[in-house]
Amino acid sequence: MSKSLFDLRGKVALVTGSTRGIGKSVAEELARAGASVVISSRKAEACEKARAELAAQGFDVLAQPCNVSRREDLKALVDAARAKWQRIDIVVANAASNPYYGPLTGIDDEAFDKIVANNVKSVLWLAQLTLPSMAAGGSFILVGSIGGLLANTVIGAYGMSKAMGHHLVRNLAAEWGPKNIRVNAIAPGLVKTEFARALWEDETHRAERIAITPLRRIGDPRDIGGIAVFLASDAAAFITGQVIVADGGVTIL
Repeated sequence: MSKSLFDLRGKVALVTGSTRGIGKSVAEELARAGASVVISSRKAEACEKARAELAAQGFDVLAQPCNVSRREDLKALVDAARAKWQRIDIVVANAASNPYYGPLTGIDDEAFDKIVANNVKSVLWLAQLTLPSMAAGGSFILVGSIGGLLANTVIGAYGMSKAMGHHLVRNLAAEWGPKNIRVNAIAPGLVKTEFARALWEDETHRAERIAITPLRRIGDPRDIGGIAVFLASDAAAFITGQVIVADGGVTIL
C-alpha cells in the first residue's frame, strides 16, 4: 500500500522562530505528520519549553537557540540538525521582525536595516546553508505575508521586506527546480499571534478587519501549520515558486 501524500515520516524539518505562534504550529503539524523537527528561537528557555511540550506528545524534536540575524547562529542551527539526523528535507523560514509601526517617511535607517536583515537576508543565508545539500524532493518554505501583496500605511517596511521574500522564493524556485527541490511561500493575513498583537488586540481594528474578511474571522496559527504540511509533502510535489495566500479572503475583495 502506498503511503499518504501527506506522510512526512523519515523527513527532517527545520523551523525558525518556532517556539510560539505560527512557527510553533508549523513545527507541531509537521511533527504530527511524522517529521523529525528542529525548533528554534532566540531564547534557550523558550526553545526548551517548546521542545518539552512537543516531546510530551511523542514527537521527535531537537531544540537549538538561534538569532537569525547572525549567520553563525544559523550555521550552528543547521549543523545541529545534521549532526543529529544527517539530513534536512524541509526548511520553514518563519522568524521575522517588525520594530516599526508608522509611515515610511518616518522610519530610521536602523529599523529599516533590521527589518531587511531579519526578514530577507537571513532567509537567503538559510537557503545558502541548506539547499545545496538538500535531497531531491526537498521543500523550502518562507512564511511571507499579505503585507507583501498589499499596501499598508503602518507596516510598509515590513510589507516591502515580505515582497522581497516572495520574489526571493520565485528566484530560488527557478534555480533549484532542476534538482527537484521546491521553494514556496505562505502569505498569511492577520493571525492571532503575539507578533501581530498590535494589529488584532485593538477591538475597533479587529472588528473592522473581521467585517472586510469573507470568512468573518481572523486567522489562527493552526490555519497556517496545515498549509506548511501540504507544501512540505508529496501532495505539493508539482508546486514551486508560489505564494499561497491564507487570509480568510481579504485579498480577493
